[in-house]
Amino acid sequence: MPKELNRRQLIAGAAGALIAGSMGNLIRADDAKSRFKIGACDWSLGKRQQFEALELAKKIGLDGVQVSFDDIGSPTDLRSEDARREYRERAKKLGIEIASLAMGTLNEHPYASDERTEQWVLDCIDVMGKMGQKIVLLAFFGKGDINGRPELQAKVVEKLKRAAPRAEKAGVILGIESWMNAADHLRMIDAIASPAVQVWYDVANSEKMGYDIYKEIRQIGKERICQFHMKENASLLGKGRIDFKKVKQAIDDIGWNGWLIIEGATVPGTSVEACYVENQKYLRSVFQG
Repeated sequence: MPKELNRRQLIAGAAGALIAGSMGNLIRADDAKSRFKIGACDWSLGKRQQFEALELAKKIGLDGVQVSFDDIGSPTDLRSEDARREYRERAKKLGIEIASLAMGTLNEHPYASDERTEQWVLDCIDVMGKMGQKIVLLAFFGKGDINGRPELQAKVVEKLKRAAPRAEKAGVILGIESWMNAADHLRMIDAIASPAVQVWYDVANSEKMGYDIYKEIRQIGKERICQFHMKENASLLGKGRIDFKKVKQAIDDIGWNGWLIIEGATVPGTSVEACYVENQKYLRSVFQG
């Protein structure tokens, strides 16, 4: 009897350990899915400020879309309650989220020098409150580039210091995306001195500039990165110059969680849809695998 009992106990113990291990794996997988959601920019999907971006995202298998806040007076201008309602209804029906907003218009109409843009950002803050959105990307590329131009950076700081209290009251974040390195981003954010202004970190832009992206993610830190662009230039994710496993390790090290937004990462001769099906699968394998 003792030997048989020991045998039964051994079998039961082994079975219990196997079940516990399987449950542990499931819990870890669920934790990874809850930590990260995968989205894409509407412009990268070829649907800038278009309702149809949501349908395409659903078809691709994404969790959400970063929606443009750009064209004033268009049928999809989010200043309009009709446009906001249409986005909300489509998103609910499809089971797709709006991950964040983006002001790509600032590349053409510089925030530092175009007098109209200060009000546009305030408009966006108000719209975010009405939509339940928490993050908007403020773009500083093209005509709006401020990298290496301290006089323009100072003007941006001045304007964002005025906008920050309104953003704080609305509970939203203004994310600066630019060609600047981590130190310059942090210097501007320190000058603005508001939790409502953070860094939108684009891994491919930083890699293109020659910055150590894995070090920069750790340098900027959890509390100052609002969202990421997971991007490659002229290649699919995982097949270019960026080591996304090292990106994840850096993100894990600072304890960050949130939306990972795919941008770019297409190749000639392959449709955007096909490219993004592969991109989201790869990103999930790294961040949710």
